[in-house]
Amino acid sequence: MHSSSDTPTRSGPFGSGLLGPLDQDVTVLRRRVQRLLTATLIATNVIGALVVVGLAALLIPAPGMSGDLVRVTAVAVPVYVVSAVVVGTLWGTRGALRTLRWAAEGRSPTDAERVASLRVPLRLTLMQAVLWGVATVVFAALAVLRQPAVALTVFLVVAFASVVVCAIAYLFGEFALRPYAARALDGTAPPRPLSGGVNLRMLLFWCLGTGVPVAGLVVTAVLAWVRGDVSTTKLAVSVIALGLVVLCFGLLVTVFTARAVVNPITSVRDALGRVRAGEFDVAIPVYDGTELGLLQAGFNDMAAGLAERERMRDLFGRHVGHEVAVEAMRTSESSTELGGSVRTVSVLFVDLVGSTALAASRPPEEVVGLLNRFFTVVVDEVDRHHGLVNKFVGDAALAVFGAPAPLEDHATCALAAGRAIARR
Repeated sequence: MHSSSDTPTRSGPFGSGLLGPLDQDVTVLRRRVQRLLTATLIATNVIGALVVVGLAALLIPAPGMSGDLVRVTAVAVPVYVVSAVVVGTLWGTRGALRTLRWAAEGRSPTDAERVASLRVPLRLTLMQAVLWGVATVVFAALAVLRQPAVALTVFLVVAFASVVVCAIAYLFGEFALRPYAARALDGTAPPRPLSGGVNLRMLLFWCLGTGVPVAGLVVTAVLAWVRGDVSTTKLAVSVIALGLVVLCFGLLVTVFTARAVVNPITSVRDALGRVRAGEFDVAIPVYDGTELGLLQAGFNDMAAGLAERERMRDLFGRHVGHEVAVEAMRTSESSTELGGSVRTVSVLFVDLVGSTALAASRPPEEVVGLLNRFFTVVVDEVDRHHGLVNKFVGDAALAVFGAPAPLEDHATCALAAGRAIARR
């Protein structure tokens, strides 16, 4: 089977040009993935910090955060973001690459390494959850010490930002690690998903992209009702702000979820187009651990079977002729009964005059070379005139015209083949 790099798509073998070609060097791949994971880590933490600042400004009731709490937060937020990036790089990114060291060593992973590799995006997400869980406690504690009246709101705001960060981290982590997932799944067809099914993934993304943000809207309304001192204007602003976050964040999660589902299907669709065009020796990279990955692996198995069948068909056709091979396959597909049929056919006998004296007087190598050239002419002309060489006997050959593939002018074809052989 050809390499999967023989079936590129418009956006690359992994659904994006950012992930590089299929056969890239392991060192280049490691650096590429490390850069993508580091960029993802920085981007998610910055986005989380912006969500915290924006929601805190809109959701904390009047008169708002005290000057003391604002100063402490202005220092704590960037310090914590930088610390989270450093810790995440040392703990998350390097830990992930250590899990994937089998690829750097140029060997196939064990079953345990394969499962651990496919779970790296989940591990990175759990790392972000731990970091932002600590952030939730830290900032809530600062609010309790400096301005207890807004402590609950700060806690909810940072907790909501934690969900945003975790969702983005999982989506981008799974995207960045597709080349490693493809290497982990190369040559395997597991009977069940190795990293959770599509149903679990869709349910998780619904919770992150819709459930939690809508729950934030509900909590905001409940808090306003319990306080009783929130103005209608402030409540409206809070609801509008959260609504915009829900729309934007939900759209982001939906887009990346759709791409995660569509990219494997697109790779199968493009490969099916090539099979339909007659290219059976194709394969696609399997980089998804869900049922979609099983679909990709199933296509590769199907393509391998078709390629093997085509090779057998070509080999069979070389021995008996293309028309006979097609007729034999058609007959075997329509009926499995053994039997025969009565046909009127033409038979052509071809013999080499003087071959006995030639074999006795010339070296064996010369005689074999002569016979090979002779039979090449016989087979070529019989095949050209739609006949079948039934057998070779020493220096003679027997060809049949009109069976097993029917031939209306079989006598004419046999005579034409005989004249052509004699002439050549």
